[in-house]
Amino acid sequence: MKVGKELSCSLLPLGEGSGMRVLADASPLPNPLPKGEGEQEQRQTEVCRTQKEGVGSMSTNQNEVSNSQKPKSALPPGSQAPDFTLAATPDQKISLSDFRGRPVILAFYPADWSPVCGDQMSLYNEVLPEFKRFNAELLGISVDGAWCHSAYRQNRNLHFALLADFHPKGEVAKSYGVYRQQDGVCERALFVIDWNGRIAWSYVSPIGVNPGADGILKALENLSAKEEPADGNQPGRHADAAGR
Repeated sequence: MKVGKELSCSLLPLGEGSGMRVLADASPLPNPLPKGEGEQEQRQTEVCRTQKEGVGSMSTNQNEVSNSQKPKSALPPGSQAPDFTLAATPDQKISLSDFRGRPVILAFYPADWSPVCGDQMSLYNEVLPEFKRFNAELLGISVDGAWCHSAYRQNRNLHFALLADFHPKGEVAKSYGVYRQQDGVCERALFVIDWNGRIAWSYVSPIGVNPGADGILKALENLSAKEEPADGNQPGRHADAAGR
């Protein structure tokens, strides 16, 4: 079902076991799809719809699917964070290296529209001022497509980027060791990356558990207490044009 001119994801979950509802008042998404990309939009729309149709079963069974299994391959602190470039919107891409010189928080999560992911992303939206206090940039990452992310951000009123690890599917998650091959989604994993591009802290949560923000904030506090980076700026802060 398609509501509005550009909205790719028109079905939203009401909660666990309560079915779906149609967004009758959804407003069109910005940035109309350029000509020649209809096939890609259709593909992402189908994936997004399929993921949402499976949200009910995912939310019901999330605690039963390998909850106790944490991947042994997740990159540990001290590792160099693999660089990447992913779509933040259908027509804009973001690279990890864009934020060199400041801390970056990577929040991998299984899927848009699922209840636990919704609670987690909403929490991070609320504590963004605390992250900004350390000049840290928050990036959410899942295997959902860019159009699905755009609809989700609009619906949840999120003020940070959601990046699409969509094609090749899960490539970035795999490079960080947090791709669930058996389920085709990202683990619920957190990484804090320092100003020099190294992993300062990482954590993989059981997939059905919201990890909260305490671990992130503690890692940022510890990072800010360390020595100055190579460029001489205070950790997590940029010098302005006057060198202050």
